[in-house]
Amino acid sequence: MTDTPTIDPALFNGVIAYINVVGANDAVEFYKKAFGAEVLRRMPTEDGRLMHCHLKIHGGSIMVADAFPEYGYPHQPSHSFTMTIVDEAVDPWWNRAVEAGCEVTSPLKLEFWGDRYGAMKDPYGVHWAFNEPQKQG
Repeated sequence: MTDTPTIDPALFNGVIAYINVVGANDAVEFYKKAFGAEVLRRMPTEDGRLMHCHLKIHGGSIMVADAFPEYGYPHQPSHSFTMTIVDEAVDPWWNRAVEAGCEVTSPLKLEFWGDRYGAMKDPYGVHWAFNEPQKQG
């Protein structure tokens, strides 16, 4: 199945994370449930794995694909990056991700720098953070 809606060119600007996971098709479905992801383009391989999937989450892009060790791209667990969702009201984002099955690694709370912040890990090993900037006033 290939989804090909008209894509806003702005979603191809800036820095776009491209993550490789084991079970990318399932991960995409999970991201739809947990983060409200919208599939913009999906490119499966003949064996059913995902060669490429472009998702839109909260106005930004993320690319997802299966690991392909036979082509030199073995799976490497997430450990040195964190996907971050920033919103003026982060609770709905946080609650949906927890209800979908993310594991909380740092509770959502007011931090010493003035923002509300929390972190979690999804079932595919990707780290996510949620940040509600301090209200200015």
